[in-house]
Amino acid sequence: MSPLITPAELAALDGVTVLDVRSRIGGPPGIELYRKGHLPGAVYCDVDADLAAAPGPDGRHPLPGASLFESAMRRLGVRDARPVVVYDDASSTIAARAWWTLRYFGHQDVRVLDGGLPAWVAAGLPTVTEAPEAEPGDFTAKPGGMPMLTTEEAAALATEGVLLDARAAERYRGETEPIDPVAGHIPGAVSAPTVANVGPDGRFLAPGELRERFAGLGVREGVRAGAYCGSGVTAAHQVLAMELAGLPSSLYVGSWSNWIADPSRPIATG
Repeated sequence: MSPLITPAELAALDGVTVLDVRSRIGGPPGIELYRKGHLPGAVYCDVDADLAAAPGPDGRHPLPGASLFESAMRRLGVRDARPVVVYDDASSTIAARAWWTLRYFGHQDVRVLDGGLPAWVAAGLPTVTEAPEAEPGDFTAKPGGMPMLTTEEAAALATEGVLLDARAAERYRGETEPIDPVAGHIPGAVSAPTVANVGPDGRFLAPGELRERFAGLGVREGVRAGAYCGSGVTAAHQVLAMELAGLPSSLYVGSWSNWIADPSRPIATG
């Protein structure tokens, strides 16, 4: 089953939990965007409160504990035997974190709305402002459903395999760092901005095009690969893109914000 779903496919699907995971760094809270209009039946999922633990040495968006995540998903109506569809309005860069986290904690049927809210609207499908009352879910969090990298494993992968840096190229090079206190990248990592995973319409490129893109970055069958970003959100988009290309990979959830928490870790620029 593809991890993506089209607007038409979602509109025809009955018995599904839809999560709106829109978020803006430095912009209006995602809940405000949700209240202005969302997919019918969608409930709001907060990337900071529902998909991550509190920020700290483990990063800006560390993986939540199983009990915390289970409680959040049950509150949002997520059920073990019910499909979940997640969406945003940012080329799925936020939705991919919801997809990955649900998969990591054992949900078997999670899909990302390809193109997100803009694709839904472009298809002539309706939005609403009413927030539904979510019926409590029964989701049981079982960690380990997706491969994950520790800091040490990420460092090793950068030299023994391919570690992709999903941030903008200028952040990778250390020319600017608008969010974290230190600029640069993990030594040996390869710059691979997630923006190149999608077309102008915010939809993912075809699997063949993605395979070609990743081959150019050194990722191919038989080569161990992983991804990181600033805080493990957009890097999940990279993992999703590689899955679409048929290439297994691992996520370094702590990412750059975790890496720089220890000043003894090396930093590369350029």
